[in-house]
Amino acid sequence: MIAFMNRRQFIKTAGVALGFPLILPARALGRDGHVAPSNRIVMGGIGLGGRGRMVLREGFLTQKDVQFVAIADPRADNRETIRRIVNLAYGNEDCFSCSDMFEVLGRKDIDAVLIATGNRWHALASMLAVRAGMDVYCEKPVSMSVRESIDLERHVNASKRIYQAGMQRRNVENFEFAVGLAQSGKLGKLTAVHAGILPRPFASGPLPEEPEPGVDICDWDRWLGPSPRRPYNRKYLLGGWRDYRDFVGVSSLPEWGSHTIDLCQWAAGMDESGPVRFEKQGNALIGTYQNGLRLVMRRAGFNGEGDWSVKGTCPVRFEGETGWVETDDRGELVTSDPKLLEGKPAGSASGTTPTRHAREFLDCITSRQAPRGNASVAARTHVACHAAAIAETLNRPLDFNPMTGVFKDDEEANRLTHWSYREPWNEKLA
Repeated sequence: MIAFMNRRQFIKTAGVALGFPLILPARALGRDGHVAPSNRIVMGGIGLGGRGRMVLREGFLTQKDVQFVAIADPRADNRETIRRIVNLAYGNEDCFSCSDMFEVLGRKDIDAVLIATGNRWHALASMLAVRAGMDVYCEKPVSMSVRESIDLERHVNASKRIYQAGMQRRNVENFEFAVGLAQSGKLGKLTAVHAGILPRPFASGPLPEEPEPGVDICDWDRWLGPSPRRPYNRKYLLGGWRDYRDFVGVSSLPEWGSHTIDLCQWAAGMDESGPVRFEKQGNALIGTYQNGLRLVMRRAGFNGEGDWSVKGTCPVRFEGETGWVETDDRGELVTSDPKLLEGKPAGSASGTTPTRHAREFLDCITSRQAPRGNASVAARTHVACHAAAIAETLNRPLDFNPMTGVFKDDEEANRLTHWSYREPWNEKLA
């Protein structure tokens, strides 16, 4: 029986089952500033590359109430790196590693998983994880299409699990302050919210085929996952996958849009909705909400004139009838009136820092309250991103229902709202 007990059950019953009093050291009981094992959140990881390592180190390994125990990754180099990082942090050799994520998802002692695979895996891995009864912190973009965004929201909400999308700028001080100005009315009635989006054109052709490594080095079929079968080339593993629609979706717009469009949705009070029309105007892509508010997505410049007042990555600008504010990843805050900066944070973490966002996720696991980047918020943001990408790709105005994910009277646009899983992954959620 003991072999099948989970960690909490063992601690509670081991003394009785073995016939002697259970004596635990003060550290195990949560004294001396430590958290007792029975109160820790046990986590595993799926597909932790560069960004995943940063989130693990800065977001979770620093937290006393977290115990990270397992990593699954089809790449041996990635999983060995994570195993070393975790074991060094804990001073032991206990981190389990494997190539098959189902070995992690099948464990009954794991409460939550950190998912930081490539885009192609984010939604499917998240849906499989919540189905396995685990809470999920998943990097962005969280989906490959409009339809997959809606499917993700439906699966997570039906499961009653806690889900946090890695849209960490919702928990970074300067962005919080700027959103507060927009929502407080200090800028007057909002007229436009502006999102910087990063241009990244797709490659003109596939990479040439190379011999596949052994599955013990890289399980290429598992790396591909639900995306179309493509010949192996190591450059895909080194980030080259970002240059191909098979691994990204209709366009690269959601890469930054999942942050900046998300912040605009938040500032505009549109977390439960989205633009109902998309069209190109000059060098900008414009989304219009039902109330007439404009979402201006621009790759450079400001309405075709001048430039951003801030110079860091992921810039946003919130514009009202009486004032405006801009901010970015460097923590800059620039406003139309210096008085608007009264009460601004003394300092701010970089926009890429996940620490507070991860902490909110952990607190919500305990409270069972929805975090800021929950599945519904993430779905609405990503639906807007993918719909905007479709309008840009087709280069024509499109009317859209952000709740159903359907374009009005445009079959070609609606075909682009779907991203099909290849076999056998198309059957995993049936």
